Amino acid sequence: MPFPGGIDADANATLLFSLAAAVIYAFTIDMPPKLARSAVKTLAVAMLAVLASLQGGPWLLIAALALSAIGDALLSRDGEKAFVGGLASFLVAHGLYIALFLRSGDGVGLFLAEPWRAAITGAMAVFALAMLFALWRRVGPALRLPISVYIATIFAMGISALTLSNLWVVGGAVLFMASDGLLASEKFLLSAISPHRIWTRHAVWMLYYAAQMGITMGFLLG
Repeated sequence: MPFPGGIDADANATLLFSLAAAVIYAFTIDMPPKLARSAVKTLAVAMLAVLASLQGGPWLLIAALALSAIGDALLSRDGEKAFVGGLASFLVAHGLYIALFLRSGDGVGLFLAEPWRAAITGAMAVFALAMLFALWRRVGPALRLPISVYIATIFAMGISALTLSNLWVVGGAVLFMASDGLLASEKFLLSAISPHRIWTRHAVWMLYYAAQMGITMGFLLG
């Protein structure tokens, strides 16, 4: 167990609860959106917020995880209003992650000392611009500004993570960007009958949960 006290300890039990909810949701992704399915999805990351609180994690981490759980609940429902609400929740969560990473990081000097960080930043920039270009042509006018702001924010989150020496957090940020890119592709770029929708939904969830887990454990154990 990663935390003291064995499996009966509150922290370890909470972590296992989160993992169990994530696995259960992975097996229900293709089912119709029902309340139980939404609850399981929400609990997976909500339990990470509880874990961070139990372990005395930074309040910015706890708040970001809690807002992410709210975003999960909204995105688990159908409709454009739920999607925009989920987008807003994650937008604020990413803003909190940016503040957390910049407060905890070692500054831009790392980019000069370790050039691989600058290389990843360049890759992130290309990825963000490619997603913006692809989505701009496919979404309606009402969604263009929110999506553009979201892409810029998650790009800023990725860059700010690169100011940390904790590779768990850096990896989590990269996985978060990959998950959001796949989610946007599945929602806006793939046709309704595309066979790729089957695997993209599962990949989005696995990448996303691994991202939140990596960031959480990076701060709690790092």
